[in-house]
Amino acid sequence: LAKAKQRWKKNMPRVRTSKTKYPEGWEQIEPTLNELEQKMRDVEHEDHDGKRKAESVWPIFRLHHQRSRYVYELYYKRKEISRELYDFCIREKIADAALIAKWKKTGYERLCCLRCMQARDHNFQTTCICRVPKAKLEAGKVVECVHCGCRGCASGD
Repeated sequence: LAKAKQRWKKNMPRVRTSKTKYPEGWEQIEPTLNELEQKMRDVEHEDHDGKRKAESVWPIFRLHHQRSRYVYELYYKRKEISRELYDFCIREKIADAALIAKWKKTGYERLCCLRCMQARDHNFQTTCICRVPKAKLEAGKVVECVHCGCRGCASGD
């Protein structure tokens, strides 16, 4: 029970209090992060009647991806935030460190979520259909990931 509680505590985002010291540059990204957080709350309270069980969490995956991508691009692509601010965002679970680590690798630049590349979650122990380049799929076929609703995150598209 103690180990399960530690895992739960480790994966939960930290609660921001008035004692939290924000690094320099936080004011620059705070409005966008607050806007994404508000969208996340709206999506969580949205009515999901008539949707499949998996479909109801797709908007949450998209917002999680968007928030992590925002921090990733500010640090690695545009170089507008400091290392200290980037580390703060990772430590406070504002951005997903594992997902960002995959984006830095060749072939995973457009990865939608980590679940799409885990073989144990898919039939025949392969990756998700959204990871297959569109050129290798049938023409006119609409591909949609079961887990996150992605319509194609292969880097070759």
